[in-house]
Parts: sequence; C-alpha cells; structure tokens
Amino acid sequence: MKAVFIVFNQSNTGRVEYMLDQLKISGFTMFEQVQGRGTNGGRPHRGTHTWPEMNSAVMTVVEDSLVPDLLATVKKLDLRNKEVGVRAFVWNIEQTV
Repeated sequence: MKAVFIVFNQSNTGRVEYMLDQLKISGFTMFEQVQGRGTNGGRPHRGTHTWPEMNSAVMTVVEDSLVPDLLATVKKLDLRNKEVGVRAFVWNIEQTV
C-alpha cells in the first residue's frame, strides 16, 4: 500500500474531492488551513494580508495499483491552472491496524 499526500490551493478543494470520488477512493483525511510555499517559485500561502491564499491537503492510503491513475489525475489538475498549483507525494506504508 501507498500513502499519497496531496497539497493544493483551497480553491481546488471541490476538484480534489471530485477526483477522489471518480477514482473510487473513499478513505482520506483532509487537512484545512495548511500554510506553506511551493519549491518551484511558489508564492507563500499564509492566510495573511500580504499572502492571503491558503492551502489544504488530503492524505489517502491506497493500493499500489491506484497510484499511477491518481498521480495522472493530479497532474491534469495541475496543468489546468499552473498558477494555483497542486502537488502529490507518495511513500510506502509498511503496516496498518
């Protein structure tokens, strides 16, 4: 199994939830009000007067076979609006209880 952590501008929340629904990924944890700055020239998202935008993030644990489709869909969302940005990170899950 793999954990996929997706960070996105809050304006994409509905799109990310739709993406998970379309891929039949029902289990996830949503993190709201996530602050940060992208590594590829990203502007800070801090929820302040200077940097008013905020991010959200979602983490899901899926079978390895779902990861390529999930990453391809994240890539499509990123290409839709490069200014807003969305990133996905994948790592191995060794055990769950």
